[in-house]
Amino acid sequence: MKPRVLIVEDEAALVAMIRYNLEKEGYRCDEATDGNEAMMKVAEERPDLVLLDWMLPQLSGLEVCRQLRRNPATRNVPIIMLTARGEESDRVRGLDAGADDYISKPFSPSELTARIRAVLRRIRPALTEELLVSGDITMDLAAHRVTRSGREVRLGPTEFRLLRYFMEHPGRVLSRDQLLDAVWGRDVYVEQRTVDVHIRRLRKALNSREDKDLIRTVRSAGYALESAA
Repeated sequence: MKPRVLIVEDEAALVAMIRYNLEKEGYRCDEATDGNEAMMKVAEERPDLVLLDWMLPQLSGLEVCRQLRRNPATRNVPIIMLTARGEESDRVRGLDAGADDYISKPFSPSELTARIRAVLRRIRPALTEELLVSGDITMDLAAHRVTRSGREVRLGPTEFRLLRYFMEHPGRVLSRDQLLDAVWGRDVYVEQRTVDVHIRRLRKALNSREDKDLIRTVRSAGYALESAA
């Protein structure tokens, strides 16, 4: 499952171009047109990466970057700043505010996607690797194969996507709504209890008699994947 990218940009044509090229590469995209909306979107669902324009209405991109870095819940979210400012002093200000990378406009779609891959590979390697590992569970994305302590785990397509999302967000409590959006998609109507059914199937497949149950139920909040250690 590709990372979710929040595009924060007030130029509609540029947003459309970025979104088209990222979705073509398999990324999931959301968008905001000003700084306040960006903060609201991040609070609703933390993205895997933020593409952040410097010059924004209401709240500047620089201030959005600072606020995200000050918040413990978002301080590790990768941020790439997009701006027409090309001076070295401006790049330094952006990086000092907490940006992980900086792209000057105009830029090519191939440069943008390469920068995104590089930042994610450096900061969130689990999102770009072909092999995901969490405790004694290993997921080979290329071979579509899961093992636990060397034992092959047979999963259906939905359980595979569910486990992948858990492994990309280890230890994080994920609500049923988050799991529905990530695994089933926002355009598909599925009841929340469907998540519980597939969680039970996933648990049954992962756990033999001697295995610890790694999927923790958090009452009124959701589920989290714990480390076998």
